[in-house]
Amino acid sequence: MDDVVKSLFERQPPKAPVPKSGTPTIKAATLARPTREEAEAAVRTLLLWAGDDPNREGLLATPQRVVKAYEEFYAGYRADPSDVLARIFEEVQGYDDLVLVRDIPFSSHCEHHMVPFIGKAHIAYYPSTHGVVGLSKLARLVDVFAHRLQTQEALTAQIVDAIDRYLQPRGCAVMIEAEHMCMSMRGVLKQGSTTVTNQFTGVFRDDPAEQVRFLTLVRDK
Repeated sequence: MDDVVKSLFERQPPKAPVPKSGTPTIKAATLARPTREEAEAAVRTLLLWAGDDPNREGLLATPQRVVKAYEEFYAGYRADPSDVLARIFEEVQGYDDLVLVRDIPFSSHCEHHMVPFIGKAHIAYYPSTHGVVGLSKLARLVDVFAHRLQTQEALTAQIVDAIDRYLQPRGCAVMIEAEHMCMSMRGVLKQGSTTVTNQFTGVFRDDPAEQVRFLTLVRDK
């Protein structure tokens, strides 16, 4: 085994950092984070395993590019939803009706196969006296959780939980529609199939009419 890769397994993990309030606990935080050099060595190992030569011209810089791409794909591990939703606006002239942001595009990676799933999110909530958040912050919140290894179900639940926790609305509704490359690129090879998940809290959960209103507004384009 490559000495650089071997060192990854031999190093003792540091004490786990204390997560910020509201940040989902990530078990990997108890493990030592590999160095960039170790990560690049792991990519070279995968290239060899796939049957190619990591020393050929077209692949020489691939390990560096992959690691740099991973920093973008999984930037959500270094982001905290509480920071995204920290700025609350209380002066809304008494507005207390539905706030809906629909068709928020996102891309994430399946935690089972580490291949992309791509789609859009629709978020609605009823403000409370706690106030409202800037509309762009809801899109940023989606990115915080999407830029981690995910399942669509967990992604939906995490967005709802963060909104409930930090905005304290009278109710929240989230719908996610996505195509999973683990179904279209491998396995059953079913291109174009879409998975839909949704979750409701507060008045949306308790009143079916509010669910219908949300779903109607999402579809009414």
